[in-house]
Amino acid sequence: MLSRKASEDSHGQDSSYFLGWQEYEKNPYHPIHNPSGIIQMGLAENQLSFDIIESWLERNSDAMEMKNDGISVFRELALFQDYHGLPAFKNELVEFMAKIRGNRIKFDSKNLVLTAGATSANEILMFCLANPGEAFILPTPYYPGFDRDLKWRTGVEIVPMHCSSSNGFRITSSALEEAYQQAKNLNLNVKGVLVTNPSNPLGTTMSKIELNHLVNFAIDKNIHIISDEIYSGTVFDSPKFVSIMEVINERSFENDEISKRVHIVYSLSKDLGVPGFRVGMIYSNNEKVVSTATKMSSFGLISSQTQYLLAKLLGDEKFTFKYMEENKTRLKKQKETIVSGLRNAGIRCLKSNAGLFCWVDMKHLLSSATFEAEKELWKMILYGVGLNISPGSSCHCSEPGWFRICFANMSQETLKVAMRRIKIFIDSNSRMLSIKQPFVTNANYYRTRKEIIN
Repeated sequence: MLSRKASEDSHGQDSSYFLGWQEYEKNPYHPIHNPSGIIQMGLAENQLSFDIIESWLERNSDAMEMKNDGISVFRELALFQDYHGLPAFKNELVEFMAKIRGNRIKFDSKNLVLTAGATSANEILMFCLANPGEAFILPTPYYPGFDRDLKWRTGVEIVPMHCSSSNGFRITSSALEEAYQQAKNLNLNVKGVLVTNPSNPLGTTMSKIELNHLVNFAIDKNIHIISDEIYSGTVFDSPKFVSIMEVINERSFENDEISKRVHIVYSLSKDLGVPGFRVGMIYSNNEKVVSTATKMSSFGLISSQTQYLLAKLLGDEKFTFKYMEENKTRLKKQKETIVSGLRNAGIRCLKSNAGLFCWVDMKHLLSSATFEAEKELWKMILYGVGLNISPGSSCHCSEPGWFRICFANMSQETLKVAMRRIKIFIDSNSRMLSIKQPFVTNANYYRTRKEIIN
């Protein structure tokens, strides 16, 4: 006999978001060894600036070798560290977070909780802020992994707040109120709203107007706000990034209590491109949340070696400045390449200024305005074109035909291969698409792949 958790299929692994990954892993693209393989465009990783980090590591071998001024600190790092984390690392981390925000906000390291990635940070906040069966409102479209991260072990419910393409999927007061009433109709007690800013999957930053809508709503309903800001350092175009903390600081005279109900999630996975290092964090002005989250973080700690290395790296101001500026330049160039390539194939993207992905409108390619037709097009692109992208339905988008396509986890050369495939697919199937003829068989999928690759 197994537990209910082991027996039930509630992880969300059957989502097309995860299924696309599985197909990619069976047949990954390689320019030499497997040029007909599937190109991974469903992975929001930043691999564009590895060389900058690698050059720093070459120049600072002491950090890699666990030395300080040539003297080994191995024993100090190898011994047990408590779950509060290394003070030097936490101090450098809050300085880095402030730099990303143009030093318009000061962060206090005592309000910081280290976690093994943003996944862990978001789950810990769910445990701290809500009981099983209570709910958080999430604007759609949202990151597909939240269905797993926020719900699977905590028992917390997600109430989607449906945003519309008519205003660029922006948050409105009416949409917030609608979602709240929907939760009440389902007898769900709403404990807060979770947003990603910059948005995953939209690649847009929230405006001050939206952030104020959010703060007004939280004050009115006496609930929490979680702002997942893991893409804050990827803003490569105007408007600039505005953190929820900036708005809270500006309005602290109105309601000081709201500052204790606002919590930031951050990570080095996206901005620094080191997801394998598993460095996440929670920032909160709520002492009880910080205390409880710190205790819970003991179930997923960051290794002392990782903290030591990154403290040295982040403490190098010359490096961090160069990295942030050059990384934004490279992201912008890569984004322009994909937008241009898609436009050349007759496909438009939502205007964006941040992130590692584009939110792409393929409604005109659907055989009908349904999510079934969206899934069919997704299968065609996955199996026939050899690109793993994420359909909007996996992000809970309320409008069929939108897709998230990632661009920062590959070279310019690979991205150009992907764009050529899309162009050939559109051109070779224009007749079939114009009469809304769906692709229904695996034979069609693989025949199309052969045509595109050859």
